[in-house]
Amino acid sequence: MKRSLLENGEEEVKTPFSLQKKYCGKYKKGIARWSFFSALALILISCNFETKKISSEEVLEQESKSLNWQEVDEYPAFEECQQETELIAARNCFETAVAKNIYAYLEQQQPVVSKSIDDTIYIYLEVTKTGKPEIDSISAIDSTVTNQLPKIENWLRESIDSLPKIYPASKRGIPVSTAFKMPIVIKAE
Repeated sequence: MKRSLLENGEEEVKTPFSLQKKYCGKYKKGIARWSFFSALALILISCNFETKKISSEEVLEQESKSLNWQEVDEYPAFEECQQETELIAARNCFETAVAKNIYAYLEQQQPVVSKSIDDTIYIYLEVTKTGKPEIDSISAIDSTVTNQLPKIENWLRESIDSLPKIYPASKRGIPVSTAFKMPIVIKAE
């Protein structure tokens, strides 16, 4: 607080609030000028930016480059596997169902062997975007297996053809083809 003597002999007390009233008008005018010039400079600077129209083809190309096409959002599924929401569980369900169907088909053929067999054959299975299963290839089958089971390759192809309806894999809601390497253990005594 400041105290000062007036001409009539009275004492005047100046508080910070009364000093603020005196200088407030000058301060507000300074802020107003600064705000005006800042806004004007911002408008002038922002007018120099150009906008570029991007075509839908360019957006699609950029997005497809950023997508990981080696992974799917949903694995192919049989009716019994559609309730699986986790990706790993859905894949395991699908692969287990395929293996069960193959083994069941092979058992129906009732193969007879003269020597014991214990071998693993790899099937390279593709599920197309329409849900059709196809064998791309079958790994080299040991001669012991082909001698004992000459129709094994046909049986494997027929077992894949006899699979129930498959819902294809999808990526961002679009059906896509997927490929699997499936081990088939051949054991017979």
